[in-house]
Amino acid sequence: MGKLLRTGKILLLALLIVGTLVPPLSAEAALRRGSTGDDVRAVQKRLKQWGYYDGAVDGIFGYGTERAVRRFQQKNGLSVDGVVGEKTAAAMGLNLTNTVSSAAKPASGDVYLLAQCIYSESRGEPYKGQVAVGAVVLNRVKSSSFPNSISGVIFQRGAFSAVDDGQINLTPNDSALKAAKDAMNGWDPTGGCLYYYNPAKTSNRWIRSRPIVLRIGNHVFCK
Repeated sequence: MGKLLRTGKILLLALLIVGTLVPPLSAEAALRRGSTGDDVRAVQKRLKQWGYYDGAVDGIFGYGTERAVRRFQQKNGLSVDGVVGEKTAAAMGLNLTNTVSSAAKPASGDVYLLAQCIYSESRGEPYKGQVAVGAVVLNRVKSSSFPNSISGVIFQRGAFSAVDDGQINLTPNDSALKAAKDAMNGWDPTGGCLYYYNPAKTSNRWIRSRPIVLRIGNHVFCK
């Protein structure tokens, strides 16, 4: 009996030591239904990019996000619990504690998302051209032919090459953020255009058939 008792104490001590060496995943690092914030938005963007999620990229972990997470987990051989923990986040290529530098974010999620689109689609273009790209997104929001939200327009399937190739996830610079704010405040250098493209990079016959309104930098803008 004494020997068994001593063995039990040794095992308990070993477990305690292991517990101190391998800390559990913190509650803050797991996202589940009811979670909100930028980490949730990053998860939604990634799931939308890969076709698992078709809702708004609003930073709110609701039923639609949970369902998309479950589909992603099932497809990738993960535990299907609808919770974005360490393994699911790693499979998505995300770091839940620092998905995007919080210091670079403006107050409005829509402004930041628009800035991401501007930066990924038109970095290196003249400032007026960056504002024009943002204006095209906003003009689509107003049009009955497109989704009625900024996230809906940007993540509409096939709408922007930067979404297709993942560049939408890049962190926008100050110029893109300022351009997004100017566009949101009503500056539209395009006069209501709904499309733009780079003639040197686009061979699509349909977009080339649209009436061109103006050229800014490498982009032409059309209706």
